[in-house]
Amino acid sequence: MSAENEEDVKLFQTIGLSEQKAKETLKNANITKNLKLAINEAAKHGAITQDTGVLLYHLASKTKNQIIDKIPFNTNYIVEKKLDSVQRIDAALAHLLANVGNTFDIVKFEESCGIGVVVLPEQIEEEVEKIIKAHKDAILEKRYRFNSGPLMQQVRSILKWADGKAIKNEFDVQLLDLLGPKVDADLAPISKQVKPKDKQTKVKKLEDAKEEQESLNSEKGGAQTIRELMKTKIQFHKPGANYKTDGYIVTPNTHYLLQKHLKATGGKVVTRFPPEPNGILHIGHAKAININFGYAAAYNGICYLRYDDTNPEKEEEKFFVGIREMVEWLGYKPAAITHSSDYFQQLYDWAIELIKKDLAYVCHQSSEEMKGFNPPPSPWRDRPVEESLQLFNDMRDGLLEEGEATLRMKVTLEEGKQDPVAYRIKYSPHYRTGDKWCIYPTYDYTHCLCDSIENITHSLCTKEFQSRRSSYYWLCNSLNIYCPVQWEYGRLNVNYTVVSKRKIAKLIQEGIVSDWDDPRLFTLTALRRRGFPPEAINNFCAQMGLTGAQATVDPTALEAAVRDVLNLITPRHMVVLEPIKLTIKNFPQEKAIKLTAPDFPNEPERGHHEITFNEIAYIEATDFKEIEEKDFRRLTPKQSVGLKHTGTIVTFESIEKDASGNITNIIVRQDPVSEKNKPKAFIHWVSHPVLASIRLYERLFKHKNPEDIHEVPHGFLSDINPSSKKEIVAYMDNSLAETAKVYDKFQFERIGFFSVDPDTKPNKLVFNRIVTLKEDTGKV
Repeated sequence: MSAENEEDVKLFQTIGLSEQKAKETLKNANITKNLKLAINEAAKHGAITQDTGVLLYHLASKTKNQIIDKIPFNTNYIVEKKLDSVQRIDAALAHLLANVGNTFDIVKFEESCGIGVVVLPEQIEEEVEKIIKAHKDAILEKRYRFNSGPLMQQVRSILKWADGKAIKNEFDVQLLDLLGPKVDADLAPISKQVKPKDKQTKVKKLEDAKEEQESLNSEKGGAQTIRELMKTKIQFHKPGANYKTDGYIVTPNTHYLLQKHLKATGGKVVTRFPPEPNGILHIGHAKAININFGYAAAYNGICYLRYDDTNPEKEEEKFFVGIREMVEWLGYKPAAITHSSDYFQQLYDWAIELIKKDLAYVCHQSSEEMKGFNPPPSPWRDRPVEESLQLFNDMRDGLLEEGEATLRMKVTLEEGKQDPVAYRIKYSPHYRTGDKWCIYPTYDYTHCLCDSIENITHSLCTKEFQSRRSSYYWLCNSLNIYCPVQWEYGRLNVNYTVVSKRKIAKLIQEGIVSDWDDPRLFTLTALRRRGFPPEAINNFCAQMGLTGAQATVDPTALEAAVRDVLNLITPRHMVVLEPIKLTIKNFPQEKAIKLTAPDFPNEPERGHHEITFNEIAYIEATDFKEIEEKDFRRLTPKQSVGLKHTGTIVTFESIEKDASGNITNIIVRQDPVSEKNKPKAFIHWVSHPVLASIRLYERLFKHKNPEDIHEVPHGFLSDINPSSKKEIVAYMDNSLAETAKVYDKFQFERIGFFSVDPDTKPNKLVFNRIVTLKEDTGKV
């Protein structure tokens, strides 16, 4: 520990902190700075008592940067016993924060803190007596097991400035007076009541499972839906209260600009989703879409889809279209579609203003020279304003080569990187503006200014942009324009995949995947093609929560959310993936018969479909064992099995085999199911089948992180799972073949969930397996 830190520990101990607490405090630079300021101010009045020390520590830990200059003022009020409780200090800080930039009114300040207000013991006694009387019957019934906490809170709400300990003591006195001393029954442990099982046990288990999942979601800051997440877990500022957020810079013009902003928005929440139109969106973008659109929707606000189209070399029309389609597929409708290029002229004009204020300059360092965290300072940083203006105009007029000059801002980022680039030269035609511009703004310059133009209330972005927050605020304030608040959240990553545009392009180029929408990828177009419902993806994002920590999860977590939705929306059908012929020798009808099967067995009122049944049926090869096996419950030479939806069981008679010894036909006898004749299991089957192509998918990569050189030293292309895709021909009933349309989803009974692929043609059905059925150890 340095000598300076040792001195700080001793200083903190003078107000009653233990050595351990003092050392812990030093780990927080802001609290340390605030506490030293408060102690030094308080020491001017003499020795600091322990009670005063507790209040000073509270003041130091709760004061935000916007009102740090008020610490000496608040300290004096604490020493003078005017701010004599935590409640009064909190009220003081809230008042000061709400009036940043306004003329300080001492009278209103003292009124807001209750300074001079004295709550007499008689007042506390009277209010406690009233509330106990109102709940007397419940208190007498439960005695000392009655929860008096909410009642104390009621008294606190009436007597705002009453001392909490005094209220608690008065409750204890009056409860003792009402109930007398505690007896053995009051002190006995609460016995757990065992409820008898009833027909609701299964429902209760399902409810318990749901509650357990909700509890797990809550533990990691998540929720069941995006709306629930935004309404119950997120504590963002209210529109117009930007100045109350940590790190927000307040200027003399802040309140005027906020009032102007509120007038423009009507006080609504305004967010934006700002993707670069240079690739296809992936699962990580789904989180960003849900956060920006979901937060606005939860508070009846609006969200823009803004294309950050400042890199003309990589932008294509298909990416503009694809991004919009995926936003809409997830269920969101932008309030408007905007582009950074809509504001190119305004951005240029502001760049000129920055140069004139000597806050930006033209630099000739190469990109290589500017790389890293500690590059050499620019020798052109202090060049004359007029010279930078002329050179910037030359850049604008195409008189300089690419890489010959950039415009840089005079600001240092949190990470220590100095003077980020605002403009660079690019002789590439722009998708929307053509060749009008040959200089293009960077993200660091464009992002905050477009947010300001569009009156964004909450600029929500991933954690890696936290290091840009200082330049975000600096730039808006330097131009004296409305400054939104930037909030950061952790990225969402999924194991066993890659999402880099360059790496996916390589997979396509090498023929490993077919295109950007190959169902083994985690692009949103791929997930749609595979059959993932958009609401499942949204719910998955909600379950991940909204913290600053980066989340890396296995695909199984997403698949679980997918199953939850598919279980509710997919009609059931019988499809046989590995067919083997079954001949019923005593079939009672001369021709095929039509049977009815429910679409949702547990909810028959939701509809049904017809299926064909005759003497020839096809079952899964795995549903027959020629040699008996323990715990096998389906068809064997000595064990009958039921055929779903027929009301019959079939019993083995004989088998036929080909020259290679493969079973080609199982001959069985049919009997009706009865109370005395119940099979151990029922299996699915198909008669008069229609052929369909079924694509079965597994993970594309063998390792969790195929990009980790330690796990995969030869690169991600060497980690491909050769069994990631398998295509087979399956048998299905004609009723399914006649109704299935592209992207329709079904549950194939006892197999899994499947979606109709866009490769489907009039005479060729193609299905993708979405996910398998949830594992159930109760089924064999």
